[in-house]
Amino acid sequence: MQGVTINKESDARGSFCPGPLMELIRQVKAAQVGDVIAVISSDEGSKKDIPAWIEKAKQEFLGMEPFEGSTRFICRKIK
Repeated sequence: MQGVTINKESDARGSFCPGPLMELIRQVKAAQVGDVIAVISSDEGSKKDIPAWIEKAKQEFLGMEPFEGSTRFICRKIK
């Protein structure tokens, strides 16, 4: 994603749901407010689960993008 600096990124490829989501939750909890966090997932279920959790947790969903045959999900910790 252009113009966005990712502060923390986790590679959860090969992990099945809820693994990638749990990794994102762990990263968000450890992050500072304002940090941009990304998780890379090869699990198709993440395309629904991760954006839904980000919205529910009241964080900022910056988007998802293809990444080496998987998907990178990017969010900003806002609280």
